[in-house]
Amino acid sequence: MRSFLLTTFCLLLVWAAQAQEKKLLHGFDGGMMIHTGYLSGSLDAIGYEAKGAPIGIGGVIRLHLGEHLRFGTEGYVSTLSQRDNGSYLKYGWGGLLADFYAVLGRVQPYAGVTLGGGAMTSLLMFEKPVTAWAPIDGTRYHKQGFMAVDPFVGCDFIVSGPMHLTLKVDYLCALSDAKLLPQGPRAYFGFLFYH
Repeated sequence: MRSFLLTTFCLLLVWAAQAQEKKLLHGFDGGMMIHTGYLSGSLDAIGYEAKGAPIGIGGVIRLHLGEHLRFGTEGYVSTLSQRDNGSYLKYGWGGLLADFYAVLGRVQPYAGVTLGGGAMTSLLMFEKPVTAWAPIDGTRYHKQGFMAVDPFVGCDFIVSGPMHLTLKVDYLCALSDAKLLPQGPRAYFGFLFYH
């Protein structure tokens, strides 16, 4: 999967370099975002209901093709803490994205979709240790990859020509197994730099 995404991204870069000569490429942007939201879902294999507010960080880079279309890639890590004892579900995901945008004064609304995948790592502890460094019975660890589609909508606030603040909402959906991931909306806030 990683080699496919890397190859596709490299082909996009080569195509974009050629498009620059024909004035199809109108620039690029990129930056970092933090996110939170609300996720819930059942881990059927162990009968556990996961829910809560994840915390995460990641970034995006996009090429601007024409006046309203962008292609690029994004990737994030998101941690959903559980049980107040160090248990967690951690997602790492990314992929290739396409979105449409419009500039309306100092705001720039956009909507798009990311196709890609990632992995979810779960560490759930159901008992407490008797002493420090003692083994804990009733601990569950699992790591599983997934393919995903991630639709999103957002809006940039143009601070200056090259600097934008962005606010985005998405809904990550696993394609490989609908029950794999606790799902829900995430809200992102970040800084983007345009050239």
